[in-house]
Amino acid sequence: MKGFVLWFTGLSSSGKSVIADRVAEKLKERGLKIERLDGDIVRKSLTKDLGFSENDRNENIKRVTFVAKLLSRNDVGVIASFISPYREIRDHVRKEVTNFVEIYTKCPLDVCIQRDPKGLYKKALNGEIENFTGVSHPYEEPENPEILLETDKESVEESVEKVIKKMREMGMLSKNPKYL
Repeated sequence: MKGFVLWFTGLSSSGKSVIADRVAEKLKERGLKIERLDGDIVRKSLTKDLGFSENDRNENIKRVTFVAKLLSRNDVGVIASFISPYREIRDHVRKEVTNFVEIYTKCPLDVCIQRDPKGLYKKALNGEIENFTGVSHPYEEPENPEILLETDKESVEESVEKVIKKMREMGMLSKNPKYL
């Protein structure tokens, strides 16, 4: 298997991490070398010194990109889930890593607010959190993602299957579903 980077982007609570975790699980079950990079986890270690200004958000993604680049060029499949609100920085990731696949977890803001397990949208709407993407900070939707997941219309399993199917179509996995 050649290395790759599946880059899940979308608003907070759009389903990025849930779907990414499930895709990682399915790929690991088949014996593939997979590494998960998630925004919440990375911000507790690799990028804990960064805030949420535009510069800090870009630096966060640049650091993650460096790690993803090292892993993917050494034949590890990287599954990353980051809001990554700016097209320009996502394009930077695309240029830097091996076999980049942009996956947009599209979900209307009102649905994300309803799903919000951490209560972050409520805090942002009450002015308790500044620069919150989708509320007081912009999110630039991908213009041509390789995979579009409409997470308000499809189940987690349907979204996972779309990712796996596209990976097969792109030659990243066996075309035989029995072998993933």
